[in-house]
Amino acid sequence: MRDVQLLIDGEEVATAERSQVRSPYSGEVVGTAAVATAEHAARAVDAAAAALARGAPAQHQRATILERARELVRDRADEFARCIAEEAGKPLKTARAEVARCQDTLLFAAVEARKLAGSVVPFEASSNGAGKLGFTLHHPKGVVAAITPFNFPLNLVAHKLAPAFAAGCPVVLKPAGDTPLTALLLAGALVEAGMPRGFLNVVTGPSSVIGGAITAPDPVAVVSFTGSTDVGRALAEANPHKTVLLELGNNTPVIVDASADLERAAAKLAATGYSFAGQSCIAAQRVYVHQQVRDDFVALLTDAVAALKVGDPLDPDTDVGPLIRPDDRDRVVAWIREAQDAGAKLRLGGEVNGDETLQPTILDEVTPDMRVSSEEVFGPVLAIQAVTDLDEAIRLANATRYGLQAGIFTGDLAAALRAARELIFGGVTVNESPTYRADQMPYGGLRDSGNTREGPAYAIRDYLEETVVVVDLG
Repeated sequence: MRDVQLLIDGEEVATAERSQVRSPYSGEVVGTAAVATAEHAARAVDAAAAALARGAPAQHQRATILERARELVRDRADEFARCIAEEAGKPLKTARAEVARCQDTLLFAAVEARKLAGSVVPFEASSNGAGKLGFTLHHPKGVVAAITPFNFPLNLVAHKLAPAFAAGCPVVLKPAGDTPLTALLLAGALVEAGMPRGFLNVVTGPSSVIGGAITAPDPVAVVSFTGSTDVGRALAEANPHKTVLLELGNNTPVIVDASADLERAAAKLAATGYSFAGQSCIAAQRVYVHQQVRDDFVALLTDAVAALKVGDPLDPDTDVGPLIRPDDRDRVVAWIREAQDAGAKLRLGGEVNGDETLQPTILDEVTPDMRVSSEEVFGPVLAIQAVTDLDEAIRLANATRYGLQAGIFTGDLAAALRAARELIFGGVTVNESPTYRADQMPYGGLRDSGNTREGPAYAIRDYLEETVVVVDLG
């Protein structure tokens, strides 16, 4: 049982109201968390603004703090993984992978803090610049309001906090209400590593009470949000004068070409398409398979998915755990039934087990108008549609309001390069599941999937202002 408080100006702050954090699998209470008021949120913003006014630590100091935090996460990896599994319902093996990735994220951010530098401006490239020396300097933009989702309660928090601190920005974090324990566990490690007072503030509670209170105040210069498209767009509209960074949803397409290694494609999609019960923005969802290989592929995929172990996330052998809330499970089941009623064929799963987990599901003969194809399922469902050629596959893959990641499995180099050019997404994977992400890569989407790129080397730019310095050499 974990009991967590708010973190404001370097101090733990208790509140009158507490919330219970329950296991999505067992329903048991695994912890309690402070519930912040709008006043607490305002205090957190003021503390961050005061910290910025005092000045950020030097670059090498920021890097050292992030490196120390990485070591603490590494030393406490089992504790972090268990906390994720308990409050998010993420299988322990997947939670351990997230802890390892968090260490990478902190390390890559430390590297950016150390090498942060401006550039030389070639003034003498023009006659007007003759006799001038120029260079640029970077400054932190200001206070950052960060809002994170439940599905990666450790690593997505690190992707907000670490690059912002590397840039010298203080942060006010609101973690997801379902998963506050892991975020505050990481905050504790950062404080122990030497995070200066006020540079990291964490407020937990309902978005309706504290969301606007941490994003609207004038000291907040950057709002960084990962979550649903509707909420992200609303944040951008409410804060037109701020930098609003959005990482939103997707209904991820993957193409299986006639020349593909079908066993590889089936194994990859079974392993990643159902990871954390499909609750990932880049979980594979729409599968476009060439009609020549469709039957063979579906058979291979069905065998691979049927072998997944479903159940208790604290069991080290579990592959697929519960959805975060019963309402989410029931919504996904309703979409599956809706697709079946419209003509889709259920090849596997689609039922709720006795422990209330939804079985990994394969739907075949899906059409683009079904919600399991046109919207983001955010559940353990793969929706298969046969296509006649690569032209049709690319056209269907692009026929979406989203644009985060897409993938293709093919043995044809020309087809791979064509897909890389013509799939209009922030990322395209070749012979790899589109659910793949490395924490140093530029990760982000287009259209209703967002407007920025994460990965510390890319994210740090969003937290910096640039000043050009011009020196007349006389």
